[in-house]
Amino acid sequence: MMVLITLWIKNSKMQISNLRYRKIKKDYLKFLKSQEVLSEPFRDKIDQLNNFYLPLSKNIYKSFIKDKKTKIVGLTGGQGSGKSTISKILRIILKKGLRLNTVVFSIDDFYKTLVDRKRMSLKISSLFLTRGVPGTHDTKLLLNCLKSLKKEKFKKVLIPKFDKSIDDRLQKNRWQTVKTKPDIVIFEGWCVGVTPQKNKDLLIPINSLEKERDKKKIWRKTVNNELKRNYKKIFKLIDKIIFLKVPSFKYVYKWRSLQEKKLILTSPGKKIMDENQIRNFIMFYERLTKHMLKNFNERNATVIKIDNKHRLRSIRMN
Repeated sequence: MMVLITLWIKNSKMQISNLRYRKIKKDYLKFLKSQEVLSEPFRDKIDQLNNFYLPLSKNIYKSFIKDKKTKIVGLTGGQGSGKSTISKILRIILKKGLRLNTVVFSIDDFYKTLVDRKRMSLKISSLFLTRGVPGTHDTKLLLNCLKSLKKEKFKKVLIPKFDKSIDDRLQKNRWQTVKTKPDIVIFEGWCVGVTPQKNKDLLIPINSLEKERDKKKIWRKTVNNELKRNYKKIFKLIDKIIFLKVPSFKYVYKWRSLQEKKLILTSPGKKIMDENQIRNFIMFYERLTKHMLKNFNERNATVIKIDNKHRLRSIRMN
């Protein structure tokens, strides 16, 4: 494995001049410093850059250069696994090192409005009031957005923004505007690329939330049906998928708690969850997160394993 990684590093640097590498390194370290809060510093920064981020960026570059058509890269993994941070690091390398026009956004920004989720909670299951699972996204808007970003005859694309502190979508004047055709679209999210479960796997509740509030299995069956239909159309547009594999589900809670604490420092005054609220919240994500941890290795994906200190430990390219 180490020989393979060394080769990837050499090949990656072949595409990046020393001057641009120094610029990437500088911006990368500056970005990491801006993200270091509380007692969670980034470890092995240069090794992580050389052994993971550069090879991964080169792999994405190779995919694009084959036909020079817009490539959608799905980046997925459990809550707190580092999707947003890694997306921004890849954008630094792709834009400044490999000169690829790169757009980044999250599936979270396509959550249905609070009004729409209230309607859904009254019509189907009260659990749909809580954002997160498949079924709580505006799949029509997301599908159209991805198709528009891939069009040869490109026109300006607006990407929505969702504010979690108010649990609602922002007004259109706050949305992200993509004015020029992207080479790479990094589409990140905890459930990006997830496949439906088998019907028999839905029978037994996975936690107290399902046992007490989904006794008739309406919520989890609806989520699964959404994956079979609307989300399947969306995920078919993904050209390359990267899966960040956390050590186990217990780290989802630990790292999600850290995210909330970061919000105190980065967004003072905004509403955040306490420990009990976090425990309840991640129960909504537990079923599909564990399903992905068990089954994503079988997929045609690049798999990056993350250790219990939040470091990238191994990579299997695809």
